[in-house]
Amino acid sequence: MEISIEKNHFELHHSGAIFWKEKSMLLISDVHLGKVSHFRKHGIAVPENAFLANFRRLTEVADYFGAELICFLGDLFHSKKNKEWDIFCHWTQSRPEKILLVTGNHDILKPEAYAQARIIVTSEFVTDAFLFTHEPEIRENHFTFCGHIHPGVTLRGVGRQFMSLSCFYLEKQQLILPAFGEFTGKWIVEPQQHARIFALTPRNVVEITLLERNGR
Repeated sequence: MEISIEKNHFELHHSGAIFWKEKSMLLISDVHLGKVSHFRKHGIAVPENAFLANFRRLTEVADYFGAELICFLGDLFHSKKNKEWDIFCHWTQSRPEKILLVTGNHDILKPEAYAQARIIVTSEFVTDAFLFTHEPEIRENHFTFCGHIHPGVTLRGVGRQFMSLSCFYLEKQQLILPAFGEFTGKWIVEPQQHARIFALTPRNVVEITLLERNGR
């Protein structure tokens, strides 16, 4: 689904990524690489190869858009280095795109690790009237793209059935991206007036109307 912000065009992808057409820039937030291995290390029952889904989805969306720049909006890697970081380094070294990381609260690796993966690291990124951060922030004269809260929406049916989906959450001055990674969880948003919600399905992005949000 394509939306327009400040006369620029952004394609919302069902993976949770956004492609900024005018800048050939792919935005991805909260991948949390390494989380599966971190869980397994602490005895949480997660399939051993579950982390491969993250790399498969990264490759699919990067190949689909063919961007010049991939910008990760924080929480790229979940915790300390493990085998998933070595796989990710191999992935970054095989990609033609420039790669930028706007650091989040989970991005605790040493600078040399990011250099090994040929990643440029910054605390925020500003271009034109757009601000790219990890945590939501309203800044005067800027429109913000961010992540951090893993937004989701719950849809309720007339028969009391319900389902929760990850979503893009768009307000007047801010767009919050869903978490891209597996096993990241969701924070169910309470929509503010004039906000727009775009839910992710396995193949599409669907805008949710206020009537549907109320489950009527």
